[in-house]
Amino acid sequence: MNMQTPSRDALRFGYRDTELGTILVAASARGVAAIFMGGDRTRLSRDLKAAFPGSNLTQDQDGMAQIISKAAALVEAPHLGTDLPLDLRGSDLQRAVWTALQAIPSGETRSYGAIARTLPVAATAQEVGAACAANTIAVAIPCHRVVKADGSISGYRWGVERKRRLINLEAVA
Repeated sequence: MNMQTPSRDALRFGYRDTELGTILVAASARGVAAIFMGGDRTRLSRDLKAAFPGSNLTQDQDGMAQIISKAAALVEAPHLGTDLPLDLRGSDLQRAVWTALQAIPSGETRSYGAIARTLPVAATAQEVGAACAANTIAVAIPCHRVVKADGSISGYRWGVERKRRLINLEAVA
């Protein structure tokens, strides 16, 4: 029997409705590569195809059930954290930003500039913002914890209102 290991370009995915809308969760053999949030499964599917061009995408609702459940629990209670393995795909700068975001304690926020100053590589606040916008793993890479220098909430790939709700969920936990 010829057993092949799935390539990194093979992603299985599925959906779940949560309090913050529908999530699409996609995983490779290495871990979760995407947690997208939205209101429309068709659009989420299109976004997945756009984010991972050339990848072999297979909907596998049953096979992904445990991972999807963990991702949904994280979205609904981000302060609890997660043990989901992640398949981070990005430049060195993006991965440095995402690692810094994971170090922000639940219930706290940091400014884009403050994150830039903590990185092991030179970066501007704008570059931190661009790395946040490129993040495909909502909540597990907590871009929602990054705010403007004055503390106000600014852009979020999955909508400012979702960002506000996530920050509020963590603040009361």
